[in-house]
Amino acid sequence: MSPRRVVSRLLLACITLIAAVSIRPIALTAQTNKDLPNVVVLATGGTIAGAGATDTQVGYTSGQLGVDQLIAAVPQAKKLANLRGEQISNIGSQDMNDEVWLKLAHRVNELAQMADVEGIVITHGTDTIEETAYFLNLVAKTAKPVVLTGSMRPATALSADGPLNFYNAVAVAANQDAAGHGVLVVLNDWIHGAASLTKTSTTAVQTFMSPLSGLVGTVAYGKVEFNRHPIGKHTSESEFSLQGVTALPRVDIIMAHENMDGALIDAAVAAGAKGLVIAGVGNGNLTKAAVDALAAQAKKGIVCVRASRVTVGRVERNVELDDDKLGFVASMDKNPQKSRVLLRIALLQQRSVEDIQRIFSEY
Repeated sequence: MSPRRVVSRLLLACITLIAAVSIRPIALTAQTNKDLPNVVVLATGGTIAGAGATDTQVGYTSGQLGVDQLIAAVPQAKKLANLRGEQISNIGSQDMNDEVWLKLAHRVNELAQMADVEGIVITHGTDTIEETAYFLNLVAKTAKPVVLTGSMRPATALSADGPLNFYNAVAVAANQDAAGHGVLVVLNDWIHGAASLTKTSTTAVQTFMSPLSGLVGTVAYGKVEFNRHPIGKHTSESEFSLQGVTALPRVDIIMAHENMDGALIDAAVAAGAKGLVIAGVGNGNLTKAAVDALAAQAKKGIVCVRASRVTVGRVERNVELDDDKLGFVASMDKNPQKSRVLLRIALLQQRSVEDIQRIFSEY
């Protein structure tokens, strides 16, 4: 074999080895600045790491850029914190799954225990960012800042929003005042609490709102201002733990509609659902046929939560339906997707319906 071929194979082997251990923190600056906080960036993919064929193309592919490229694209962020990155996954967030969730949560908790880590930034696709943020808000055991960010436009787009979102997320994670606020989401100059935000537009840059409780704060070109603390229990004060957890129970969301029967309710349970969330009409209501089917499953021990398909508003207990009689749980201020996340975590332990209702009121 020629010397050139030997060298080529050695280089290929080195590249493969580097890729295999990419989960480990990678120092991105030759020297750390002792006057700056240390922030770890955990990348999961999404539009912020996406690429299209042209800068004006609507379509694109998520998860094309690695964490090194994301950080290198915003050198200004290194003036806010010492950054190092880890690649947790590189997928579009429509493909977010339990395996990545558990991997991400365990890594966040590991990093939070390290004395030389002051904050954590997570890059994520916007499709399911509110669910991942809320999941981490329930299971991350730390008061240190954990900040998710993403973008509505891919990295290759004209006027891409990712770089400034990333810069502002680093600014929040590096800010001492962010401690104790639970998991935060920073997008388009706004700071949201994980329990309050929701996506409201399919394509608009200003898609995320916190309609019930409002913003936690704002961040403009790195200048951070907090208005309030997030609602509900979270992170270091949460009663939930992933210790020894390798799988999450199945919970399905079913949307209520005109002429709804109980077929999908029964099918979900037959498929293995341990809990059901109904995205009800109005104030969490549904047809009599669906109520009867849901109540029958509740009597069998399936936890049934009434939420609403309406964008804004609370679903209070015993308002539209007699939850006490039927054995249902009211979602309170949680939308269907947040209700599903909370119910899955609650079902990691055997609980009464009354205890699960307490959880929905407190978190």
